[in-house]
Amino acid sequence: MPVFKPYLLDKGAVYKGGKSKSEVQSDKPIFKLSSNENPLGASPLALAAIKANLEQLNRYPDRTDQRLRIALSEFYQHDLTPDQFFTANSGVGILQMIVHAFLGEDLECIYSNPAFEPYPMFSGKVGAKAIDVPLLTAREYAIDVEGILAAITDRTRVIWLCSPNNPTGTHIPKKTLERLLDQVPNHVVIVFDEVYHQFATALDYTTALPFVRQGKNVIAVNSFSKAYGLAGMRIGYGYATPEISRYISKTGRPFLLNTLALEAAIAALQDQKFIADTVQVIQEGKEYLYPELDQMGIQYWKGQGNFILLKPTMEDLEFEAKMLAEGIMVRPVAGFGAPGCIRTTIGTMEANRAFVRALKTIL
Repeated sequence: MPVFKPYLLDKGAVYKGGKSKSEVQSDKPIFKLSSNENPLGASPLALAAIKANLEQLNRYPDRTDQRLRIALSEFYQHDLTPDQFFTANSGVGILQMIVHAFLGEDLECIYSNPAFEPYPMFSGKVGAKAIDVPLLTAREYAIDVEGILAAITDRTRVIWLCSPNNPTGTHIPKKTLERLLDQVPNHVVIVFDEVYHQFATALDYTTALPFVRQGKNVIAVNSFSKAYGLAGMRIGYGYATPEISRYISKTGRPFLLNTLALEAAIAALQDQKFIADTVQVIQEGKEYLYPELDQMGIQYWKGQGNFILLKPTMEDLEFEAKMLAEGIMVRPVAGFGAPGCIRTTIGTMEANRAFVRALKTIL
């Protein structure tokens, strides 16, 4: 009998993503508002690049991600060099690389519920202990800086942060992040998940970029799944100091990115019109949905992402089922540390109006 690692036998440690439309049996049109996907589809430039490379699928893709890293450096106007980027199959692939680079048995990480479920889950899969320092709900889901600092030990290696945060939509003000970074010891890296940053409009919002440029131990996580509409391509990237990025890249392998994903990502970086159109749709959706939710008296949180967290007056799974019966797919987020809450993606205006009609029907 082989010797199994006990932390890999945990039956509960399996991430369950949102259902696809094909998994839902329905005789009526369905609006999928459960996975924070782009309501406009995919970047047209990316789609053109995919079509242009369909005849190359019998060939191996690039052995390395060098062309994408160069394109990313140009996209960031050379504020970062190509060797400050690393790539993977999706944003969660970036998270896995970080886990394998910094965590293991007898080591610890810190996260703050409500949070993206893979932070503690992936950490546990390598035997690390995940310490939950919950967000401060009395302050609109703000991070507990003092609590995080108090939880750091000599075994702590990673602090997981997300801004805009999934599933709450709240953000970490720049001054708050500065206060935390000024006090975190050098043996700890802060992972700053900013996959929703294109949608943030708060004046005090920041990405990780200024801190990475200062040489801080910060790793940014990004994805082409949300704003660029390439969720089906599974491609993401991270950036950090050259030393950290080169180190994390050693956890990768040759031919990691498939041809279509690589070409789509490079092309998508040029499609700023599509990003602008996407952001406009999300902002218009918020302007429509917030007053409607206010009028119905539903508890919800205004956020900086492309989704809204709300707390219905009924049990979350019952709410999910009733909304589905009305043709709307939403996401219960108890697994993200927000029991009783629902996350709904902001869609096209047609989808948003259908969402409001469904709410009025079931409530």
